Order: sequence, then structure tokens, then C-alpha cells
Amino acid sequence: MNLILPMETVITPPQISWEALTPVLIVLGAAVIGVLVEAFAPRKGRRTVQVLLSIFAVLASFVAVVARWEAAIESPLAMNEYHEDTLTLAAQGILLIIAFLALLVITDRTELGDGAFAAQPSDRPGSSDEDLSIAKNYQRTEIFPLVLFSLGGMMVFPAASSLISLFIALEVLSLPLYILTATARRRRQLSQEAALKYFLLGAFASAFFLMGSALLYGYSGSVNLADISRAIPMIPGMDWMMIAGIFMIMVGLLFKVGAAPFHAWTPDVYQGAPTPITGFMAAAVKVAAFGAMLRVYLTIGTRVEWDLIWILGAVAVLTIAIGTFVGLIQSDIKRLLAYSTIAHAGFVLIGVLAATERSAGSVMFYLLGYGVATIGAFGVIALVRNADANANITGEATEIRRWAGVGRKSPLAAVSMLIFLLSFAGIPLTSGFIGKFVVFADGITAGYTGLVVVALIASAITAFYYFRLVVLMFFTEPDENTVVVKSEGFTFIAVIVAAVVTVGLGVFPQPILDALANVVVLLP
Repeated sequence: MNLILPMETVITPPQISWEALTPVLIVLGAAVIGVLVEAFAPRKGRRTVQVLLSIFAVLASFVAVVARWEAAIESPLAMNEYHEDTLTLAAQGILLIIAFLALLVITDRTELGDGAFAAQPSDRPGSSDEDLSIAKNYQRTEIFPLVLFSLGGMMVFPAASSLISLFIALEVLSLPLYILTATARRRRQLSQEAALKYFLLGAFASAFFLMGSALLYGYSGSVNLADISRAIPMIPGMDWMMIAGIFMIMVGLLFKVGAAPFHAWTPDVYQGAPTPITGFMAAAVKVAAFGAMLRVYLTIGTRVEWDLIWILGAVAVLTIAIGTFVGLIQSDIKRLLAYSTIAHAGFVLIGVLAATERSAGSVMFYLLGYGVATIGAFGVIALVRNADANANITGEATEIRRWAGVGRKSPLAAVSMLIFLLSFAGIPLTSGFIGKFVVFADGITAGYTGLVVVALIASAITAFYYFRLVVLMFFTEPDENTVVVKSEGFTFIAVIVAAVVTVGLGVFPQPILDALANVVVLLP
């Protein structure tokens, strides 16, 4: 039977602003091309093509973000599933800066000809297949499209204006990272264990997020954040469903930023993943997740602020406390920085909860400084290696005691690491100091002085474990079995750029602060 539409029926095509989607389309388009390169390009030149394609895509996308900035200030754009406002573009710009530096570290190979990634990640650790792959000097390059796919999901995450698009972006950013975590060249079983743990963490995050979405849909009859916000004061007798839904969505996001008590396996994941991927995860995932958290909390969370503030404030205090005190007893530098990132997540939460006129911009500045310093720090870690009794260079020297005397063996690497540690500690003339200052100032303005006092005390305590590493690097006799390897140079470029930006943002922060003062969330 033929179906005939009535004469008066008009099918209206959806209105899509392709200009607003350009930054995301460039990254995802390059990721798809990267998959085709893996399938059809000759193995000999594949790495060069993937590196150039990835870096060009990130730079082109950044240009597109900058080109859209003025338009977003003057007339922010709201589509059904995607908002282009200054929060979206600020988060995307920061993500692209972080991705550019991370790609340099991911690309680099040392003077030994090895990278951070397994020759064939699918080989069983310790098998003859793995030995054969290493003997043939395989270098997997699907790492690059996986990074781009994850970056594309991250760029959509803070722009998503409905629960459906938020969930899809969450999965797109997470799934490639599960694979990347399992691709470490050394300590393969630890890497695969980390990937499984990260997958389980992501599964819990998705479960909480979906349950919260279901409750909010049951409450409001919509999955659009603006519709949910408008419905909040209009449906009496169902407050429990609405509050539980918002809280569960926030829990899903708190998993992604590594907030306590949802941080459980985060240090294990950071320790087991390839070091360049650890840096990328530690920096970029937090930017994307906090961007999404700002949108969700400022759109619907602030409507029930007094019902949520106590429990979210307790999460912030617990996150700061665990990141601070558990970090004091770590003997592995990657685990140390993992607990550092947990403490920083608690600091940033203060800015999110403040919800002042300028707090979104303050959070973005904090994440920019933190993200750049994090990529630089893990870049340095990738170059500090163990050596055996025969002077054969082996894996990364992640035990903190092995960093003794690194300042004498490579002053440039050690001074760069010093700058990053000073920034993490919030010492003046670094981006970390300015970031903490503006976020804590917003917290005091919003009346959360108690939270800020806790954060200030914790900042002073965390300085202890940062300076313990400084003392080892500069004031301790060198460890004969630790070397700083030379490489193709990409990591050193990333480290130097990160160090310059970290100091630059601390000495001349005003231009960036003025630009980020325009960061607002497009409200219903």
C-alpha cells in the first residue's frame, strides 16, 4: 500500500550551522582519513603521513575556533543538540592546545628508535609473536586516529546541550582511551590491567549518567538541558526525582575528572598507560569533563543549588584531602602526579560550585595552565630512563628515588620539570598561582570561604611532595643507573613550549584573563 502524505504536509529539513561545527568536523574528518591511511598507505611512509595529518588537523581546527570567537561573543548559537557559545570555544581552544603538545610527545622516539607504544599491542606479552614484532621493528600508527577520535568527543562534550549528545560525546571520548591505555611498550600486563580498570571506571560513569538522564527525563519529559531547567520549578511533588537525577549526572562527570570517592583506580590507570597517553588523559579529559560540568551545573544544577551544595562541597573537600595526603606517601612519580591531578580536581570544583559571573572563565584559565604544565611534566618523565649494569637503557625511571641528580645530567629537563612543579604548587610567577588565585577568589565571592581555606591548607601541604622531587633532582648525588635519553626532539619542543607558556601565563596573565572573561554559558 502506498503511503500518500496530505497536501498540506511540509517536511522541513533541519537547520544546521556548519560553520559552528567546523572545528569538530576537521578533527573527526582527519580521524577518518587516518583510518584510511592505516588501511591503504604503504607501511614505510605511514607514520610521517599520520603525524602530519594529525598536527595539521589540530592546527586547522584551532584556527577555526579563533575565527568563531567574536561571533560567539556577539550572537551565541543554540541548536537542539549543540551550543556554540564562548564556553564551548574556550574549552575547544584549550583542548586543541593540549592536543598539539600531546601529539608532539606521542610522536617522539628516542635515540634507541623506540617509542612509548608496543610494536603490536595485540601480541600477548612475553610471547614469541611479540618478540617477532619487536625484531621487525614494527611501529603502530593507529595511535594517531584514535587520539583524534577521542579529541573530537572531548570537543563536543562541553558543547552538548542535551543528555543524549552528552552521553554520545562521553562514549566517543572514552572508548579510544581504553584502547590507548593498553598499548604501552613496556610493562605490558600492567598496561592491559590499567585499560581494564579504566574501562570499568568508564562503565560506572556511563551507568550513573544514564540513570540520572532517565530520572530527569521522567521528571521533565525532555532530555534537553534548557527544557529540564524550565521544568524544575513547575512540577511539584517530584523534587526527589529531579535532585537524584542531577546528582547522578554529576557523579558520572565526577568519575571522569577523578574526584573522590570516584577516583579509585585513577592512579593505577595513570601508572599503567603509556606516559604520553597518561599526560593526554590527565590534561584533556579534565578540560572536557569540567566544561561539560559547567554547562550542566550552571544550566540545571544551580536551580537546586541549596539541595546539592552540601554533598558536592563534601566531594570537593574529600577530593582535595585524598589527593593531598595519599600523594605524600607515593614512591612512583606517575602515581604522585595522579594524586596531584585528584587534588587539582578538588580545587577546580570550587570554581564550578561558585557559579559567579566570572567563574566559568576562571575555571578555563585554571585548566589551561594545569593542562599545559601536565603535558610538559609527563613529557619529561618519558625521557628519564633506567640503565642496567651494562649501561643498556631500559624503561622509564618512574621510581622517585631514581630521579636523584637529574638536574646535573640534564639541566634543561630538570629546570623545565621544576617550572611545572612550581605551577602545580601554586607558586607566584607561574600559571598555577594565577589559576588558583582567580578560582579561590570566586569561591570567596560566592561565600564558600571554608572550602577555600581547606584548599589553601592543602596547597601548602602538596608543596611538600613537589619540593621533595626538586631536592632529589638538584641537591642529591646522581643515580648512576638513571639517564636522560636524547630523542628526535619533538618531546623537547613540547616541554620547552609548555615551560614558556607556564611562565608566560604567570607573568602576563591579563590578556588571557580578559579574553576568558567573556566565557559564559548560554542559558535558557
